[in-house]
Amino acid sequence: MVRFKNRWLLVEFLPLPAPVPGRPPSIQFQEEITSKQIWASLKQSVIMHFGDTGWGAIGSSLTIKYFSPRTNLCIIRVARDPHKIAWASVTLITAIDGRRYIPHVVHVSGTIKQAQLAAIRHNREIVARYRARAKLPTGYQDSYEEYLQTSVREIESLQD
Repeated sequence: MVRFKNRWLLVEFLPLPAPVPGRPPSIQFQEEITSKQIWASLKQSVIMHFGDTGWGAIGSSLTIKYFSPRTNLCIIRVARDPHKIAWASVTLITAIDGRRYIPHVVHVSGTIKQAQLAAIRHNREIVARYRARAKLPTGYQDSYEEYLQTSVREIESLQD
């Protein structure tokens, strides 16, 4: 029996504010993206930059295993050999469904367990940044604490 070897990309999509006439930048509403939209834009990026050969190399193994709309954190699975094509295509994405994003590859690993641990660690860092911006003490109980607990359960429940 042959085991399929994968690479797991942990990607954070940082939204860029789109200027809307007559509305201050701090009040603009950013619609949430979905994992299907990320997969479609990643497919278009692979085809545009690497052609049909690139898509043929990663198309059968490319899946979005986890996406959190609150933190815009995503775990992508791709085959081990052509993972650099997927990595390059992710970094070349500029917009998802007409909304501008900056993709940031946070972690690349060979196992889903290491990707899960990196995602949990990154979620905690993001919440700590939000709390620091709001000047809240570290022991303060808020909705972020509940979010961290639910996201840890969701991420740990992922299967290969």
